[in-house]
Amino acid sequence: MSVAPSRTAGSDRPGARLWSPRRVLITRSARGFAHGQAIAERAAALGSELVELPGDRIVLPKDDDPRAAYRLAKSTLAIVVASPSKRRLQPIPPSADWRFDLAEGCHAHCQYCYLAGSLVGPPLTRVYANLDEILDVLPRHLGHGAVTSASPERAHEGTTFEASCYADPLGIEHLTGGLAEAVRFFGRWEAPVQLRFTSKFAGVEPLIGLPHGRRVRVRMSVNAPSLIRHEGGTSPLAARLDALARLARDGYRVGLTVAPIQPVEDWREGYATLFEQAARLLDDVPGLDLTVELITHRFTPGSKGVLQGWYPGSDLDLDEETRSRKLTKFGSVKYVYPADTMREMRAALTELVSKHLPTARMLYWT
Repeated sequence: MSVAPSRTAGSDRPGARLWSPRRVLITRSARGFAHGQAIAERAAALGSELVELPGDRIVLPKDDDPRAAYRLAKSTLAIVVASPSKRRLQPIPPSADWRFDLAEGCHAHCQYCYLAGSLVGPPLTRVYANLDEILDVLPRHLGHGAVTSASPERAHEGTTFEASCYADPLGIEHLTGGLAEAVRFFGRWEAPVQLRFTSKFAGVEPLIGLPHGRRVRVRMSVNAPSLIRHEGGTSPLAARLDALARLARDGYRVGLTVAPIQPVEDWREGYATLFEQAARLLDDVPGLDLTVELITHRFTPGSKGVLQGWYPGSDLDLDEETRSRKLTKFGSVKYVYPADTMREMRAALTELVSKHLPTARMLYWT
């Protein structure tokens, strides 16, 4: 089945930049779930070409031009079924006790995308049709975990569940509706729990007015203004901060995920501007519950190769000679900033947060 060619989706607020995929693939198994069918119908209404696959295998047309293959994958949404292994929750320190996925992949074009080293295959976005099965797993983990559940400093957050490890669920919410369902799920879950997700998109209208029960923390992924240019296809910084303020006024717990922090030219002034803008928009929010997470830039040899293939003209600093080589707990290699640089940036950003956002809680630096 197919419909007319794609067109740009409208937005609920200026700067929201809602995505309209060119092609939407739905597998045979996904068509057996009402949630999967609803996603397909929303995409078709936006003008996406809808392709009903005869089976459950996702195969994109081959193209010898890697850039053309990249563009095809980035403009494709696949509606699939999360297997039992995909529904098995994993620890996700230092963010939360557990990670669960509503989708996998992202349609944005961030030149430092960490998914480049985490996911294999073409960079298309997959969304899961069996949403109820995914959510039904969560209560089994109540009271368990090694991050907030086991931390005296964060125990008041309850058992925490991160929904944006391998995707930006808000960026596709106008197509899926899955994030709103997760918010409702946590809103009616009478227990010490918290749903957490972070986003680079400002299309928060579907979340406004939902019965979240103050058991949801929405964070916006932000950076110094000069670095936002590396985040193609996302909402502008001002729109993200405005969206965060809207959510805070709607009673959501909110946060800033400052990432990936980089010591670019005039970086102190840039991060000062970021926190000044956030403080101005959040200043009059009653009952504000604000957190800050500080995450520095790092890369692996594998992610470097993928990113340079995707963005050959990027001026993003991926020079291994200026970094420290570290081994992860799994024995793989990553490149981080030298210890002196890390200490300097941590001290400066900690001071800036304390100055401009004195009521915010800093959860971690990494």
